[in-house]
Amino acid sequence: MEQNLIRKDMWNTAAKAGLVLGLVSTGYMFINQLMAGAPGFMTSILSLVLWAAKFGGCIWLMAFFMKKHVAAHPEVDNKGTFNLGMASSLLSALVYAAAAFANIAFINGDALVEQMNIMMQQMGSMMDSNSRAMMDSYMENLPQITFFSNLIYCFVFGTVLSYILSRNIPSRDPFANYKPEQQ
Repeated sequence: MEQNLIRKDMWNTAAKAGLVLGLVSTGYMFINQLMAGAPGFMTSILSLVLWAAKFGGCIWLMAFFMKKHVAAHPEVDNKGTFNLGMASSLLSALVYAAAAFANIAFINGDALVEQMNIMMQQMGSMMDSNSRAMMDSYMENLPQITFFSNLIYCFVFGTVLSYILSRNIPSRDPFANYKPEQQ
């Protein structure tokens, strides 16, 4: 019974972590799009700073939720922490992939089509008719391609991060199995 409660709490914590991590990445995506129209060196620096903040913040948030779960359930081992991280990465990948899909399919798709048309005008003379047809079919399927590629990428990244962080959450006692000799 206790194990079921821990598993249920793990999924609750993973859902919260996934939502927060997904919203952080989604917020970064939209902020970056708003800044994309502004030219200048400072925009590039600000974009780099925001990316570093998102990257470091997501790592910190994943570790925070893992430590919070271990603090609430001291009997959770490294494998349980890794499972929490994997579930969190799956759920955050779903949130971010859905937001990226909605962005391309409904919110900001016109700007992307416009950029693609400009590129096709510039590169069109170098492409044959098969390449142009392939690019047209690619553009028709871009929202779906974006969804699945983001889902896979974010899940793999989150799983690797979970593996790295779970090695030391909870911290292991190297002397746990040490038994002093009886005298």
